[in-house]
Amino acid sequence: MRKEYDLSSAKRAKDVPHLAKLQQQATQGKVRITTYLDSDLVAWLKARGEAEHKGYQTILNEIVRKQLSPEPSLADVVRQVIREELKKAA
Repeated sequence: MRKEYDLSSAKRAKDVPHLAKLQQQATQGKVRITTYLDSDLVAWLKARGEAEHKGYQTILNEIVRKQLSPEPSLADVVRQVIREELKKAA
């Protein structure tokens, strides 16, 4: 950085309306990232998004979120059904 730059009168981001809005949006749960995906995967995401009337990034977000909280295993489902049926029989 050059020595002759004088930033003493510069405003903080929170004092500039459009920058403050960007900072606020960043704390509301969404974060912009840059990543590389295979082109066939992006094509599939876009096709699925078009079929569901959603953006491909929304589809990708839903898929990743589902992986964070996977469905219960088949064994867990069977155990739950057996418990419910035993309660009904008692």
